[in-house]
Amino acid sequence: MSISLQKGQKVSLSKDNAGLSGIMVGLGWDEVQQSNGGGFLSALFGGGTKKQPIDCDASALLLKNGKLVDKSDIVYFGNLRHKTDTVIHQGDNLTGEGDGDDEQIMINLAKVPQEYDKIVIVVNIYQAVQRHQHFGMIQNAFIRLVDTRNNNEMCKYNLTENYSGMTAMIFGEVYRHNGEWKFSAVGQGTNDPGLGELSRRFV
Repeated sequence: MSISLQKGQKVSLSKDNAGLSGIMVGLGWDEVQQSNGGGFLSALFGGGTKKQPIDCDASALLLKNGKLVDKSDIVYFGNLRHKTDTVIHQGDNLTGEGDGDDEQIMINLAKVPQEYDKIVIVVNIYQAVQRHQHFGMIQNAFIRLVDTRNNNEMCKYNLTENYSGMTAMIFGEVYRHNGEWKFSAVGQGTNDPGLGELSRRFV
């Protein structure tokens, strides 16, 4: 049975899933539907123009002793496969349309080298500043972890706070602790304009 997590909650992945070797990290979001009628905002931004879809990009940062030590340890749409083959991004979704996961990251927990103690899952809005977009325009955002052996969802964290003005998000962390793999629901919004700035928080 899937555990529904609250912000800041931690859960052991290994303890209740004996022999767990791999997980799929699924991330999803929907664009808030806004009417394109008249009014002040319409006049300000141009009435009939179709606004650009919000392109959210999920990434995984592999940390050593809690630090990002090499840019090759960032798995994202421009580097879909980690050099160890243990973290693989399934590809970029440009709009977030449709139900279910918008982006998925596969993690082979059994083979992640010991020097990596934490994998941080982040999402940023592509060209957020240029497009005047932020997470206040996003709804139904979630992160969920699935056991790849049987496709059982182990836990899910729905982000329910108001993240208006935030252009990036630290969704959660998969980390080792006393020989176990655990997950922490972080849900921390930031004002970082891109992945480069966001990743520097972990250097």
